[in-house]
Amino acid sequence: MSQSAQPNDQVNPDISTKLLAGSVIGLAVGLVGLFMGLRTGDKAPFLGWLWGSAFWLSIAIGMLMLVMIFRVFNSRWTPVVRRQQEHALAAFPWLGLCLLPLLLIAWFGGDNSGILWTWVNPESPTIEASHVIPVKDDVLHQKKEGYLNLNFFTLRLVLYFVIFCGLSHWLRKASFSQDFDGDPNWTHLGMKISAAGIPAAALALTFGAFDLFMSLEYQWFSTMYGVWFFASGMRAALAVTIITCIYMVSTGRLKGLFKQAHQYDLACLSLAFTVFWAYISFSQYFLIYSANIPEETFWYTIREINPNTGERSGWFWVSMGLIFGHFFFPFLYLLFYRNKIDKTRILFIVFWILCFHLLDLYWNIIPGREIVPGAFVGYEARPVVGTHLVWGLFSLIGIGCLSAWAVLRSFNNSSQADIVPVRDPRILDSINHHE
Repeated sequence: MSQSAQPNDQVNPDISTKLLAGSVIGLAVGLVGLFMGLRTGDKAPFLGWLWGSAFWLSIAIGMLMLVMIFRVFNSRWTPVVRRQQEHALAAFPWLGLCLLPLLLIAWFGGDNSGILWTWVNPESPTIEASHVIPVKDDVLHQKKEGYLNLNFFTLRLVLYFVIFCGLSHWLRKASFSQDFDGDPNWTHLGMKISAAGIPAAALALTFGAFDLFMSLEYQWFSTMYGVWFFASGMRAALAVTIITCIYMVSTGRLKGLFKQAHQYDLACLSLAFTVFWAYISFSQYFLIYSANIPEETFWYTIREINPNTGERSGWFWVSMGLIFGHFFFPFLYLLFYRNKIDKTRILFIVFWILCFHLLDLYWNIIPGREIVPGAFVGYEARPVVGTHLVWGLFSLIGIGCLSAWAVLRSFNNSSQADIVPVRDPRILDSINHHE
């Protein structure tokens, strides 16, 4: 074991205990909600659980992609930052377990097995030309049935997490093992894993977004949806990376190692992915608006118009909030140099980005899961604030505390690795990095 990895460098064990307690309480309440929703046919707890899972899963996927991108480009400045992201990958197995209740209900939920993903149960009601019909009679489902069936869906979900967990395991092993023996072959292995892992993870996150979120409204389709999820996850992962590193500097663990130059570069990446998120989101909207095909436009219609009145709904203002709060404000804010290097200012904007990332996922997941016959486009307005939000907050807290506990456990395993990759060939370049 290297000399710098000492028990007194550990995060206070009391924090881990509190996080574990928070996860038990949050997940218990969320599971009670799922049980009640299954009995009453209420979709709200399921939508809330999926929303909470999506937030933390997107961050973990963003962390994984950043680690592999840093590796494959052999970036000189990144080892100090990369090690903190490698610890974050410890959350993947637990995030997979958190999705298990939704999958079990799809398999064993009986008449309510399609309560979240309607296509799971052929008898579930769905919309066709403003009329409610069983899923099995919907021609769009019939065309997609070879892909949207429970057996193949389950196999795909397992495969996604095999990819995420497998890549995480080997990337962590290559990095942590090098701390002990200093073998440069670990660096080459990490680069090879990343070169193969980037396309594998890109496919997994893309189809995962299709399966978990886009298939909530299976009639709708967008080839850009996976790229939107990637951009969102990268923004969230960069925000959490900045928060983690600044916190660890304040506790002394990264003092003198994580410098202003690292913070500046991470902020620049946040600006870049802010622009990329806006480009993808606008392009998806613009292409669907231009084509004006009902099978595509309805997805945006139910996020803009109250189907009972034909007037603007509360979701329209959420849409405006995302345009101005999730793009224009962070974009303009991060253009200024001082906002990138001042710790208080950068912490403000990354917390802001995380809040609007939550709102973005909420806007994508929640609105389109209510149906009534004969209403405008066949949908009834789901309120912006409802019981789905309450259940979602409990799930968000429970899954978040569990993920944070897993990450802290990785940090506190002093026999596993140092706080920075001390024998990485680029470590001196990273420590001495400057603007």
